[in-house]
Amino acid sequence: MRRTAALLKPAAPSRKALPPLLFFTDPVRTPDPAAVARTLPAGSAVVFRAFGGPDAEAQAVKLLAIARQRRLRLLIGADWGLARRVGAHGVHLPERLAHRAGAMKTGQPHWTVTAAAHSLRAARAALAAGADAAVVSVAFASNSPSAGRPLGPVRLARLVRAAGGPVYALGGINNETARRLKDAGLVGLAAVEGLAGA
Repeated sequence: MRRTAALLKPAAPSRKALPPLLFFTDPVRTPDPAAVARTLPAGSAVVFRAFGGPDAEAQAVKLLAIARQRRLRLLIGADWGLARRVGAHGVHLPERLAHRAGAMKTGQPHWTVTAAAHSLRAARAALAAGADAAVVSVAFASNSPSAGRPLGPVRLARLVRAAGGPVYALGGINNETARRLKDAGLVGLAAVEGLAGA
């Protein structure tokens, strides 16, 4: 997956340098996110999703220390207050909060702000609202309990080219499926379990 991410040719230019790989944490599917973060190549990003966990701040501080040591970025899922408190590199917004991307960047201009999108309309809206990139899912069949119908590489490539800005693919991305997205115009690849064994 790392080699494929390095070969991607984005369909749309980005306003800032974006990581080629995003590792999305999940308390069930990746119970030890720090162990995964320690294996990521320099330049990648960890998207820490605490889902209201009581130890969220302690985990974020631990992940930030690893990020600094390994030259990664740490984005905090949905919780910009936590991102500010720990000194993270940005936030990842769920689709329902994507309209706040511009406000996030106004308050923290150095932040990287990504937003989830489950349709072309949502991807365009997130990018228009100021997100640095839209994270579109689901690309392939996924173990996520909330995953919808997979787009597949052809429909995903069409969406990427129509979105009007940088797009990541998420959902069912692993070493095998990543190769099928090499020419989709993506800025990068995002995964949960797909990076856990990398």
